[in-house]
Amino acid sequence: MTETFVPSVDGVVTRLSHLVDHLLTEGHEVEIIAPGLGVEKYQVASESTKLRRGLSAPIHGARTVHVPFYPSRPWSLPTPSAHRLTERVVREFRPDVIHAAQPILLGQTAVRAARRYRIPLVASYHTNLPAYLSRYRAWAWSAPIIAQATRRLHRGAAVNAVTSEAMRKEARSMGLEHVEVVRRAVDTRLFHPAESPTPAPPHGDRQGRLRLLFVGRLAAEKDLIRLVPLMRRRDDLELTIVGEGPQRATLEREFRGTRTQFAGLLRGEALAQTYRAHDLFVFPSVTETLGLVLLEAMASGLPPLAARSGPTKEQIVDGETGFLFGSETELEQRLNVLAGKRGVELRASVAAAARREAEKHSWVAASEDFVDLYRRAIAGR
Repeated sequence: MTETFVPSVDGVVTRLSHLVDHLLTEGHEVEIIAPGLGVEKYQVASESTKLRRGLSAPIHGARTVHVPFYPSRPWSLPTPSAHRLTERVVREFRPDVIHAAQPILLGQTAVRAARRYRIPLVASYHTNLPAYLSRYRAWAWSAPIIAQATRRLHRGAAVNAVTSEAMRKEARSMGLEHVEVVRRAVDTRLFHPAESPTPAPPHGDRQGRLRLLFVGRLAAEKDLIRLVPLMRRRDDLELTIVGEGPQRATLEREFRGTRTQFAGLLRGEALAQTYRAHDLFVFPSVTETLGLVLLEAMASGLPPLAARSGPTKEQIVDGETGFLFGSETELEQRLNVLAGKRGVELRASVAAAARREAEKHSWVAASEDFVDLYRRAIAGR
């Protein structure tokens, strides 16, 4: 059960897609309940040589609506029809375990079904919704309510899975129990450095601008607005923003007149090539629970320049596998160094170390973490 799935694109969908690929490939049976977006069957990624073609899982789509605080994406609510859908699937499929990914709306139906039919529940906490909502002025009041609902929905889980040690601490501070960390991962075959790197010309040349890249949902919690003064002030930077989201129109207006390009959604090889075509990956958000795009950048040999937070400090060793900053002043100081004479050499050494770090994190290992949690939940029934 998930609040977001294909054809939507975000970190949660990426993680769950690789998990379903692994489960089906290993011979497990999987059925998916998600917002109904026109896709009725999930097909295992055929581009992977390790995955057999033809494996699939049905997607049971729940009716969707648009919610005021996030109008760019349809969501499914825990309506009576959604509860009936979930209970029908559970009765017919008779699962050994129910995995509710970030249960808050549609996920409520999975929590109730697990309780009613006495099926072990694994609940994963992928997104810091209270922190996100606090970034939307009109909806900041709801953050404490969402925090309380999160505690209630995760309370009955045999295991609560999170994506970083920082999120384990946060989950425990919210009163969640049985909290376990699942490893991060990246597809190092798709995301890899260019065979013949072509560093930007020396600083001062017209074409020697640092090429910055951001990939992610265009929403207030991504803090992209922090980059606007920088882009207005400096002529030695170019910024590409990949993604869609509720703040796109606002961001396009704020960045107007700067060297900023909005590329929309990119997937697969087009996205991988975009990583390879830039000099730095900029990540200004401090509310992420993990930030899978950081690992994609690192695997691509693109040094990340990220806002300092618990999860980013777990992924990046400052000055070795990437760069961290706190304030806008520190961000500019980092850029001054990286755009200077030492910049090309420094970026190259960090890019190589970042790639070596990314190679340690496979989707098979990360997916097996969930399989282990499923087995533990079942054993504890």
